[in-house]
Amino acid sequence: MLPDVLPRPPAIPSAEYHQRRETLMAQLPPNAAVIVPGASLVTRSHDSEYAFRQSSDFYYLTGIGEPDALLVLLPGREAGQSVVFCQDRDPTMEAWTGRRLGAQGVVTMHGVDQAFENAERETLLLELLAGREWLYLPLDQGDALDIAEDALSQAKAGQRRGHPMLKGWMDISPLIHAMRQIKSESEIALLRHAASISARAHVRAMQVARPGLSEYQLQAELEHEFVWQGGSGPAYSTIVGSGANACVLHYIENSAPLADGELVLIDAGAEFDLYAGDITRTFPVSGRFSDAQRVLYQVVLDAQERAVAAVQPGTTLAEIHQGVVSDLTTGLMELGLLEGDLQTCIDEQRYRRFYLHSTSHWLGLDVHDVGTYRLDAETPCPLEPGMVLTVEPGLYIPDEADIPAAYRGIGIRIEDDVVVTAQGREVLTHQVPKRVADIEALMAPD
Repeated sequence: MLPDVLPRPPAIPSAEYHQRRETLMAQLPPNAAVIVPGASLVTRSHDSEYAFRQSSDFYYLTGIGEPDALLVLLPGREAGQSVVFCQDRDPTMEAWTGRRLGAQGVVTMHGVDQAFENAERETLLLELLAGREWLYLPLDQGDALDIAEDALSQAKAGQRRGHPMLKGWMDISPLIHAMRQIKSESEIALLRHAASISARAHVRAMQVARPGLSEYQLQAELEHEFVWQGGSGPAYSTIVGSGANACVLHYIENSAPLADGELVLIDAGAEFDLYAGDITRTFPVSGRFSDAQRVLYQVVLDAQERAVAAVQPGTTLAEIHQGVVSDLTTGLMELGLLEGDLQTCIDEQRYRRFYLHSTSHWLGLDVHDVGTYRLDAETPCPLEPGMVLTVEPGLYIPDEADIPAAYRGIGIRIEDDVVVTAQGREVLTHQVPKRVADIEALMAPD
């Protein structure tokens, strides 16, 4: 019997993309223009390419999934404020790689005001930008800077004919990223779906895990579920680290055998309509925690559950992280892995031997999503409804002589995806168990 398929959430409507463009343009000075390039195909080897993945900022403003596109926003232009340049319709290429939208398809399907094929771009783009005093573009993209340089050259020539002079260009990325930090209901629905797919994959991995399999076979189970449920695949490189491999934070070799008596840490999430899931679970290969594994796991779980409960409007990620540091340091001291006064251990960051990373990051179109973490050098950003974050404390015990043997080489991380709501929080990844009894019950033989 084939596994069931989750019902797909609605796609983000073109009206929402239109509103995002309007919101962005409303923040610009008079007589400005915006240039946001899409992504291009990247060669993998010889004449084959990596699977295409659209630029997140371009996709956020258009919903267009084709390569080699360019968005131009021209506030106040009577003929249309949003213009997209797209791939040329080409029957020969379309026979090989699939139908292209073309200019008419971009307008009809994505609601932009005007579209032109790239064959017309060299002629029309600088005409569209002529007379604009400020250009806003992503300053980290060379192709956007090339356009700005060309526009400046043309503006200098046009100045002699009485046209306004291009004064310069600014980075558009902070404005887009501030918008992306607060998710709409449509975005949260997609993130909820990506989280549900990811949760099912983690449950599947727990159910099939046993000594004698390899890490890559659990990876295969996870990624099969991602695609079976309509995702494009993993949102980032899947981590399956068993034994001491779990102490390597970004371990992606996934080549070792699973051994009886060891834990396995899986950090994996599905991408659905470009939105990311991101879950970490740690569980025993054989289905039962040893005594040492259980007590160390409980330290991490207690810290993680308290941190999730702390997510609410007005709280900061810094405060959540400080709470996790206190909880983990206390647990390490109770297990004899740290000695001394609690506050001294925290102030001197002795816990960093076992806990090297932050507790949270933003989540959205990118797994480590854009958005500020600080309002200024002294002020952390308070949480607001619509923000989406991870909560992922961990402990990574080195295999070193001064560590009690029972704890050496154990790595544990527990991660959930959480939406900030007006009332507090919604945990998107609640479907995958994380308490000891629940994991052992799921993994118990039939």
